[in-house]
Amino acid sequence: MNEGTLTELPGIPQECRTIVVADDDPSMRAALTETVRRLGFDVQVANDGQDALELALKTKPWLVLTDLKMPRLGGLDLVNELSRRLPAAHIVLMTAYGTVETAVEAMKHGASDYVLKPFSTDLLERIIGNLQSARENVPTSSAVSAGQRAILSQDPGMVRLLSTIEGVAASQATIMISGESGTGKELLARFIHSRSPRAHRPFVAVNCAALPDGLLESELFGYERGAFTGAVVRKQGKFEMAHTGTLLLDEISEMNLGLQAKLLRVLQEREVDRVGGREPVSVNIRVIATTNRLLHKEVEAGRFREDLFYRLNVFPITVPPLRERPTDIPLLARHFAKAASARNGLSFSSLSDGALARLHQHSWKGNVRELENVMERAVLLAGGTAIAPEHIAVDTQNSPALPGARPADETVPSGAGNGSGNGSLWEMERELIFQTLARTKENRTHAARELGISIRTLRNKLREYRQQDGALIADV
Repeated sequence: MNEGTLTELPGIPQECRTIVVADDDPSMRAALTETVRRLGFDVQVANDGQDALELALKTKPWLVLTDLKMPRLGGLDLVNELSRRLPAAHIVLMTAYGTVETAVEAMKHGASDYVLKPFSTDLLERIIGNLQSARENVPTSSAVSAGQRAILSQDPGMVRLLSTIEGVAASQATIMISGESGTGKELLARFIHSRSPRAHRPFVAVNCAALPDGLLESELFGYERGAFTGAVVRKQGKFEMAHTGTLLLDEISEMNLGLQAKLLRVLQEREVDRVGGREPVSVNIRVIATTNRLLHKEVEAGRFREDLFYRLNVFPITVPPLRERPTDIPLLARHFAKAASARNGLSFSSLSDGALARLHQHSWKGNVRELENVMERAVLLAGGTAIAPEHIAVDTQNSPALPGARPADETVPSGAGNGSGNGSLWEMERELIFQTLARTKENRTHAARELGISIRTLRNKLREYRQQDGALIADV
């Protein structure tokens, strides 16, 4: 195969152009080999599953095409082994004995696709093309990218932290990210996933603080039909959904002790017991946990299991608060102002020296998330003009004098918050909450996270607005 053919494969690096073909039928092996080579890939051929496993571990292929029924090691066992030991590899299972149950089992074990024999060359080319497209659409792994959002920093300590994270991302180590609320712990978790061999696999996040204990268990582990009243169908849990990928356990310190014991068993055995289930389900995942508390203090207080702490704390990372990264404040403020201007159809002019000085004076207890919210308000108040000190509303106690502001305890009449940009902080807060809810399609969990407040606070605010002006907002 000449070098010119190889360079015609977009999105596939030179070292990721190998495909392993495993089939005990010589004629099928020959046909598959010819098709794959014609597409420009290097081919390694195996007569059975054991040979395929050894070849794959040696060559680290981009894709493995394997038959289901083979001597020494069957296709499903091969899929299971490769998913565990080479999570970055795509696997397509081929069989002449196909059933829906077999297909589901293959996908659960980590297969990327499933095809019934006999199949056409066109179908195989289409499957490989789809897998190529999926690879090309994986978020690029630049030094500051994590999914759809950027990690911006010029603070030397934060830059060193990002460099360390890049090194550990390639491992399978469980990671514990500690830091105050709003520092970007989930963003760092997504960054780790995007730099790992599991980047093209699922990333599933669970907010342990947002769900009641009973609901959290079924969300994590899933349940069988009839396990409890209302369980009319089987439901996969987050562990199963994250199979072959990464599971983020956000705010792990909020989990109760009983659930912590069940979580410990899953992490030790890599098996999940669905609620109402009879047999455990194997999972292959990388776990990242986050907490805004000092977890060793929670262990000392008896609120967190010591054995679970050590199981999760394999590689600890502490994210510094924004007040310890003053050089990042202007960088982030301009970034958030530009983004908010684009979202709201406004032009970003500039950030005045006075506005920057005011930002530097604030303590930023809500960290980066609070800064993002402050800049969103500032953009709306500035209305496309330069952001001045009076546009920086950093808190409700000592906020700047805003146009048309009322005292904080003054009653706001019905219909306040009409989007004009004038009015009290109460009105602006109300409008910002409604805008965020609209942008998140009324998803209160996402809205609360974006606003930097708890779901309970959001519910209380909505109840307050309903009582104030009679708006029809249903309690949850």
